[in-house]
Amino acid sequence: MTPSDTRRWQMLALAAALGFLIWLLGPVLTPFIVAALLAWLGDPFVDRIEARGRSRTTGVVLVYALMLLVLALILLLVLPLLEREVMRMIEAFPRYRDWFMGTAVPWLEARLNIEFGQYVDASHAVEMLQEHWRQAGGVAATILGTVSRSGMTVVLWTVNLVLIPVVTFYFLRDWDVMMTKLREMLPRSIEGTVVRLARESDTVLGGFIRGQLAVMFALGALYALGLWLIGIDMALIIGLITGLTSFVPYLGAILGFVLGAVAALVQYGDWQHLLLVALVYTVVQLAESYVLTPRLVGDRIGLHPVAVIFAVMAFGQLFGFIGVLVALPVTAVTMVVLRHFYQRYTESELYGGGMLVRRPDEGPGRIVLPDEGRTPHD
Repeated sequence: MTPSDTRRWQMLALAAALGFLIWLLGPVLTPFIVAALLAWLGDPFVDRIEARGRSRTTGVVLVYALMLLVLALILLLVLPLLEREVMRMIEAFPRYRDWFMGTAVPWLEARLNIEFGQYVDASHAVEMLQEHWRQAGGVAATILGTVSRSGMTVVLWTVNLVLIPVVTFYFLRDWDVMMTKLREMLPRSIEGTVVRLARESDTVLGGFIRGQLAVMFALGALYALGLWLIGIDMALIIGLITGLTSFVPYLGAILGFVLGAVAALVQYGDWQHLLLVALVYTVVQLAESYVLTPRLVGDRIGLHPVAVIFAVMAFGQLFGFIGVLVALPVTAVTMVVLRHFYQRYTESELYGGGMLVRRPDEGPGRIVLPDEGRTPHD
């Protein structure tokens, strides 16, 4: 085995040991990972303040204060609005239930020629619960027992919530120092490649997350405004649900349109408002496709939407909540590394088979044979 092969195996073993350690420490790493993500998002703004001649501490205090201000605005402005909307939704629930049982279910039964009204009737559900009260009581007892035994979990979650802002501040203050220390720890033989790949990953992922968050908030505001203008009572909640779920392509628009259409039919019961809801979602979707997403996100991550969904679900299944947090960062880094290896592969002897091959970053071109283009005197 050559020294080069030995180094590769050593680095592979080190990466495996590090991954196993992270898996073992998963339950206590949540506040640190969340704080690291927040610090990573805020570090570019701190660097811009530093570039204007301010100290690092001043930049950290300003950015940290801005984060706290945004959180305070959400708590003081958005939550009361959501509370009013939720109360309005609860008050309107009987109306929606009557419309569903009196209009939607008969229409579906007539079209599908299937009787299923009794299975979605609330009174039927109450009868079933009364018939199986012992089983229901057993399930309730199990749930209550689990909650009572999980008191320490509640305490840990509370501690994590308190730790996140504290750790975020220190991460923001020492972010550049920590990155420098990590760079100094890298083996000299791979330091240049790792730094280049890290910068590419930071550019790809940073642009995607910041842009996607901006798109989500913009869509939520536009949908809520459009539904409010046409007189839908649940405009704010439907708009927020649509904006937040727009992270999954097409899911937000489809779910939001269904909710908006149901709200319009229950509230007005005519086709005019249903068409107005369709118009709102069509206009906002066009704005997202041709204005918001191209300008704010673009093709920053290079992943198909299905791959994004699969990454979040797979990491969540394997690593729980920690996996959901790190799914996109790890996937973005993996894609950058795979592009690097693909480029190395296309430049290798294995790919070319003895032929001179144009590099992928040089643009499209044909494979050139070694003797092609040479004169007899060459």
